[in-house]
Amino acid sequence: MDYSKLQNGSDIRGIAMENETGPVNLTEDAVRHLAAAFAVWLKGKLNKDSLKVAVGHDSRLTGELFVNAAIEGLNSEGCTCADCGLASTPAMFMTTVTEGYCYDGSIMITASHLPWYRNGMKFFTANGGLESSDIKELTALAGKTEINVPLNSSAEKLDFMTVYSAHLCDTIKKAVKADDYEHPLKGLHIIVDAGNGDGGFYVSKVLEPLGADTTGSQFLEPDGHFPNHIPNPENKEAAEAIRKATLASKADLGIIFDTDVDRAGAILPSGRELTRNALIAVLSRIALSEHPGTTIVTDSVTSTGLAEFITSHGGVHRRFKRGYKNVIDESIRLNKEGTDSQLAIETSGHGAFKENYFLDDGAYLMVKLLVELGKGHKLDEMIADLKEPAESIELRFPVLAENVSLIADKILETVTAAVPITNGWTLAPDNFEGVRVNADSDHGNGWLLLRKSLHEPIMPLNIESDEEGGCSIIARSLYDLLKQETTIDLQPIIDFIGRSL
Repeated sequence: MDYSKLQNGSDIRGIAMENETGPVNLTEDAVRHLAAAFAVWLKGKLNKDSLKVAVGHDSRLTGELFVNAAIEGLNSEGCTCADCGLASTPAMFMTTVTEGYCYDGSIMITASHLPWYRNGMKFFTANGGLESSDIKELTALAGKTEINVPLNSSAEKLDFMTVYSAHLCDTIKKAVKADDYEHPLKGLHIIVDAGNGDGGFYVSKVLEPLGADTTGSQFLEPDGHFPNHIPNPENKEAAEAIRKATLASKADLGIIFDTDVDRAGAILPSGRELTRNALIAVLSRIALSEHPGTTIVTDSVTSTGLAEFITSHGGVHRRFKRGYKNVIDESIRLNKEGTDSQLAIETSGHGAFKENYFLDDGAYLMVKLLVELGKGHKLDEMIADLKEPAESIELRFPVLAENVSLIADKILETVTAAVPITNGWTLAPDNFEGVRVNADSDHGNGWLLLRKSLHEPIMPLNIESDEEGGCSIIARSLYDLLKQETTIDLQPIIDFIGRSL
């Protein structure tokens, strides 16, 4: 098998169950070989012959099956294993750094927010998640690794979610310093929508022990069919579900997690969403209150209003590339060079604090919000001066030629060259991905970002405007530049312009 086809950036992703979209390509045997390859790779990196590796899974239907296969693969390489059962992705990383556990590595069986029939694998060491180059090595090793599963293949059962949850609780207690130390959230009404993923533990193991009223929480039971909505804070149906529940419960905060809890979003009592720019803004305020002047690293599609917000509160905004690993790695790089950077966060909700191992952990992001509530602070007041765009859209143009990267580069060169002769357009400074253009108040009053996709044969386009109808003006100008192009499908922008007329 060509295991490289299962690589998706720094993860493994594939079709794990029969469905109408395509054949199964992530099988038990594939998981077995990839886990064995991880053991071989890890032995080389650590220069150790004997390894301890922890394995966990999300609520997907093939989760337990794949955990067993992974354990067999690890056992075949002589590894001692811990089966953590239903777990979150951040918790599986924490097995490698928590005192008393400190596993050499860990594997999480998850495909995040993808449909029920898909699954995948994430790999961790104490240094964090593996990089894309590491996964490339792993997939190559998997094709060469022979599996001889011991007859007594086994793993100890480990309830690490209780350990991890206690860590979250202790963090809140120490930060709030309430008179009732054990119940710093007493008097607060906090609800959770877990989307039938892994996030239900947050109610029973974090919020309720800390004294919060969680009445109105929903979809806490793990169910790999995801019968209520996709567990994804960015999904409109999911966001509306937690918004309605928050308003109906008159809660002080509504929290929504993705399947494996490495991302999160929230709803304020007014119904305002804390996602994308708003979530980044409130977390930036928190980071800047604790570390004045720190650099906040975000991805390339964050708004002009967010940049102004961070700067106005004494921070430095570094708008980097899409991809949560890119954002986190850039923040780590800055710190190594001597520039303090406490927060790296992507608009998708992947966010990581320096104080928390630069781990993208949705549960920990919510801990930071809960601490503020426990101290009596109002989250809406913290971002009252955040300027949100009047409009924002994202369009995705399929690339119609085989050499996707080359075609995309030529399109970007065409747009870049046209900026100086296009009325009202200027190239945005300090841009690290694609081409970002600012449009003045007479030509759309906003910006566009056209870039190459990280993993798909498409070119995403983001447009934001500070006035109604501005996105359409900017889109029409871009279409005029590209309408003769035959190497990308421009139908999405044609459709948008048509709808906005």
